[in-house]
Amino acid sequence: MESETELRLLAQAVRATRARRSFGACRHQRSLYRPSVWTQADHLTARRVAHNAGALLLRLRAGLASGSGSDPDALRAAGDRRSHELIVEALAEAHPDDAVLSEEAPSGPERLDAPRVWIVDPLDGTREFGEEDRSDWAVHVALVAEGRLVAGAVALPALGMTLATDRPPELKGHAPERLRIVVSRTRPAQTATKLGDKLGGKLVPMGSAGAKAMAVIRNEADVYVHDGGQYEWDSAAPVAVAAAAGLHVSRLDGSPLAYNQPDPWLPDLLICRPELAGSVRAALDD
Repeated sequence: MESETELRLLAQAVRATRARRSFGACRHQRSLYRPSVWTQADHLTARRVAHNAGALLLRLRAGLASGSGSDPDALRAAGDRRSHELIVEALAEAHPDDAVLSEEAPSGPERLDAPRVWIVDPLDGTREFGEEDRSDWAVHVALVAEGRLVAGAVALPALGMTLATDRPPELKGHAPERLRIVVSRTRPAQTATKLGDKLGGKLVPMGSAGAKAMAVIRNEADVYVHDGGQYEWDSAAPVAVAAAAGLHVSRLDGSPLAYNQPDPWLPDLLICRPELAGSVRAALDD
């Protein structure tokens, strides 16, 4: 029969073995969950890159770094190309292993397997950029990580501001009695026109998608609805910033927006103040 000391030592050994097994099981379980592959630095990268691209575009527009003279088409082409080059080079330097989906150079199917994909529109609102004194054009930089839209920035260079997810902008004011529905200045969406009729709203024409989305944040509009189809680079960054600011973002039917898809075409989009989401969605379904 074991002595009291032997029994105590045996019990200690059993407890130690159980502890080691428990630790090993927990460690194995933790290994099944990948750590987040985005950090606060990614928010700052989005802001910095969008801002710097916007600054370049302002210089081009002022004729300080371009030989395009007064030719609007040449200016627009130079803006698209030079902004794209700056963004791609900056992202490659900061995150060399990341994939990039850009309007100016759509990537191949390899991006679908990448854990991190930057979705960018180097110059959103190219038409407006080429028109003197217009400010409704933008630069979009967004990050999709593990299938989630996690960071973004929209630069409005002609207004001297960049709205981004590192410091989400604060919604101000309240929805007025007569809703302001922001629409394309050249191709107003039929859905927006019908929505205005049903809710007694007025249409606010504006240029780029980024400018429209940011107009809701900046209390220049209350609803942005689009049904003519867009590409992912048209809305990824605006949606990231709008969601971070607390706006409602979705498809017109209320379903979530998905990014880094095999086909980067998105049929429709709704961004609005959160208190209006129910009435707007009901009017859209009616």
